[in-house]
Amino acid sequence: MESAHSSATASLDGTLVSRTCEVPDVSYRAFLAAQETPHVHWSTPEGLELVGAGVAVDVTGDGAERFARLRDRAEAVFGAMDVDGPPAARPRMLGGVSFSPEHDPDPPWEGFPAAQFVLPETQLTRTDDRTYLTVSRYGRTVDAAAVESALDAAHERVADLPAMVPSGDPPGVVETAHLTSREEWHEMVESAVQRIESGDLRKVVLALALSVDLGSEVDIPSVLERLRRTYPECYRFLVAPTDSAGFFGAPPERLVRLDGREVRTEALAGSAARGDTPEADADLAAELVESEKIQHEQGLVADAIREQLAPLGEVREGDQHVHRLATIQHLRTPIEATLDADGHVLDIVEALHPTPAVGGLPPAAAQRVIHETESFDRGWYAAPVGWFDASGDGEFAVGIRSGVAGGARATLFAGNGIVADSDPAAEWDEVRLKYRPILDELTRTGSGEGREATDGEATASEPSDRDQTAE
Repeated sequence: MESAHSSATASLDGTLVSRTCEVPDVSYRAFLAAQETPHVHWSTPEGLELVGAGVAVDVTGDGAERFARLRDRAEAVFGAMDVDGPPAARPRMLGGVSFSPEHDPDPPWEGFPAAQFVLPETQLTRTDDRTYLTVSRYGRTVDAAAVESALDAAHERVADLPAMVPSGDPPGVVETAHLTSREEWHEMVESAVQRIESGDLRKVVLALALSVDLGSEVDIPSVLERLRRTYPECYRFLVAPTDSAGFFGAPPERLVRLDGREVRTEALAGSAARGDTPEADADLAAELVESEKIQHEQGLVADAIREQLAPLGEVREGDQHVHRLATIQHLRTPIEATLDADGHVLDIVEALHPTPAVGGLPPAAAQRVIHETESFDRGWYAAPVGWFDASGDGEFAVGIRSGVAGGARATLFAGNGIVADSDPAAEWDEVRLKYRPILDELTRTGSGEGREATDGEATASEPSDRDQTAE
C-alpha cells in the first residue's frame, strides 16, 4: 500500500496519536465511497465491524521471517501511544499475508505484498449498540490538537452520510473460465493420491481459480453487504490497497482469536451442498457425519491444530457438529487453549498457517505439491486475514470463499482436501460448490446471464442455479 506517511513507516520511532468520538450509525459503504484508498473492512458473525481508510502507519514483512518482522515493527509503532477513546475503538492493525512467503505481487495481485497491515487514518467501529469514529496519526512530531481538529472535520463529513444505502444490483457475470481444465484437475488429484499411497503425503489441499468477466464494474462493499445478508454466520473482509483491486470474501472459518491468554480456533473440513427440503438437507448432513473419508480428513485437521497449540498451553477440543451456511455445510470441531504465558496472536497465526484444511500434511510436503501442481499463484487466498492490537490480542479468519476483483474482472478461488480415497470427479464437483457464495452475489439476479467454465472453456450455464453451479 502506498502510504502518505512513508517516512514515519520507515523510521518507526514516532508516537501514535488517536482520538475517538461516538457518532450515529452510518453506512460503511457510504463511508468508504467518500474516502481514498487503501480501504479495509472486517466483520465478525458476533457483530464487531471495523471499516478503515487511509494510512496512519503500515507495517510489512516478507520471506520466512515475515511474521517476526510484522510483530517487531508493530511493537515499535505501539511502543509510544497517546490514545483517547473507548476500548472497542482502540487502534488496530488490519490486513493479512499471502499463502506463501515467496509470493510475488503479479496480476491479479498487484499491490499485495507477502504481508501487510495498515492502521487506518480514519476508522469506523461498530459494536452491538454504538458506532465510533476514530482518527489516528503517527510520526515524530504529531500534535494531539491537530488530531482532535482532524477528528472534528471527519465528524462533520460523516454527519452528512446516510445510515443506510441500497446495495444495488450485482454487476452480472458475462463469462467464466477455469484456469485449470477438468482433465488437468483429474491428473492433479490422481498424482496426489499416488503420493499419498506411497507414503510421502497424508493429505494435500488443491485449489482451482475461476476467471470472471463481469457485466459492469464491481462495487466490492456492496457485494459484502449482500454477503452479510446471505451469510450472516460468516466473517466478511476487504483489503483494497489501491483503486485497482481488492481482496474480499465471506469465510466461514476462524483461524484464531486471542483474548489475553485465551485462544479459540476450529477445525473445519468436509463439505456438502444444502438440500432443497429439510429432509434432503438432513440426509446431506448425515452423509457428512457418516463419511469415513470426511471424518478422516476432519480428524487430520483437528489433530494437527491440537499438536500445533500443545506447546503453548492447555488445549481443549469441543464436540463436532455440522456447520450450516446458505449454500453449503461443513463438519466443524471447536478447539480452545489457555496459554502458559502471554503471547501475540501473530505467533499463533504463524504456528497454525497453513492449517491442514487449506494446506495439507505433512505441511512441508503439501506445500511442495501445491507449488509444483497448481498453475496459478494463490496470492492471499487461503491465507490469514484479520487484525491485532497493541496488547497482541486479535482475530484472524482463513481467506477462503474469496476473490480478488477490480473493474469488470474478478478471480475467484476454491480448494478441496485430497486424501487416499479421493475421487477426481467427486472432488471437482465438491470444490466448485465453494465458488457459490461469491459467484451468486456477482450474478445479476433473475437475468439468466453467465457462463460457467468446464474443461478450461466457457460454456453456457446459470450461475445462480444450485444444480448447475458449484464452486
